[in-house]
Amino acid sequence: MPIYEYVSEAPDDPERSCRVCRKGFDLRRPVDREALVKCLICKHPVRKLLSRVNSPRVAKPLSASDAKKAGFTILEKRDQGVYEKL
Repeated sequence: MPIYEYVSEAPDDPERSCRVCRKGFDLRRPVDREALVKCLICKHPVRKLLSRVNSPRVAKPLSASDAKKAGFTILEKRDQGVYEKL
């Protein structure tokens, strides 16, 4: 389940945000559910923040044997527009 970040639409206005949504909060929600539009505590409008995505880093390029072990198909160019499966 992904983690979504929310923050108040009016973080500077104490009458339109509570202590929690003013600072922002994280919430784990299924992908198929719609984004929150109101704070769960004070019921004032909130907006979803764009977050960074965590992706694994590859330190070195994969060799052909490593790629095969990972389930990839390895093709080698033989001629103009012709590739051969290794």
